[in-house]
Amino acid sequence: METEKIKEIIQDYKNKPNKDLALVMDYINEEFNKTKKSIIDSTYYLDTLEKTYNQLLKEYQKRNGVK
Repeated sequence: METEKIKEIIQDYKNKPNKDLALVMDYINEEFNKTKKSIIDSTYYLDTLEKTYNQLLKEYQKRNGVK
């Protein structure tokens, strides 16, 4: 669905037919789920980066006598 059509339906939703509302709600739901998945994937990635960094830091400090 094109962006302009979606914006038009959202701006004038009170005068649009249920068919248009359903289309926009489906679109929004898909975007919500994609965004949620992206955030969850990013969170896992960030956690992995932090864990790896901490492991390397601990080893680095051990080798250099830093506590």
